Amino acid sequence: MILMKDIVREGHPVLREVAQEVQMPPLQDDINTLKRMQEYLINSQDAEISEKYGLRPGVGLAAPQINISKRMFAIRLKDDQGNKFHYSLINPKIISHSVEKSYLTTGEGCLSVDRNVPGYVLRHARITIKAFDIDAGEVKLRLRGLPAIAFQHELDHLNGVMFYDHIDKDNPFKLPENAIPVER
Repeated sequence: MILMKDIVREGHPVLREVAQEVQMPPLQDDINTLKRMQEYLINSQDAEISEKYGLRPGVGLAAPQINISKRMFAIRLKDDQGNKFHYSLINPKIISHSVEKSYLTTGEGCLSVDRNVPGYVLRHARITIKAFDIDAGEVKLRLRGLPAIAFQHELDHLNGVMFYDHIDKDNPFKLPENAIPVER
């Protein structure tokens, strides 16, 4: 079971590395890692379990966050219509995106960042991604709203980018015209 002590924090070099592609089909070790990452998200979203083990709630977890520099992450969330986005993805790539931007009105947080970082993180409002699931099946998803933001946050982890790298240092709450606010 992954615990908070297993999640590396900002300053750890693995968080700034570009993660390696995962060989296909994935090795059993990689599949087991993804299952453990998904289990962390399930446990962290359960009030009783998260309190018992001191887990911070999360909607996504990338392999570099547990000190594994591989291109894979787990996501577990619902969009504003209640649709479930429960995915364990390998070698994800954005294949298209909107010019239009969106942002979380509450700002973003991260299991690897123990401090509050104020400011808006601008993301593509809509993205299409391709990836593989744990059975090496191809997955293609068109995302918007919270799912699009969360997927881009996790993809950034695979490229050594932290969410606060996107915040305007001089004006953290600056928004471009027509950016779409997303409530969490």
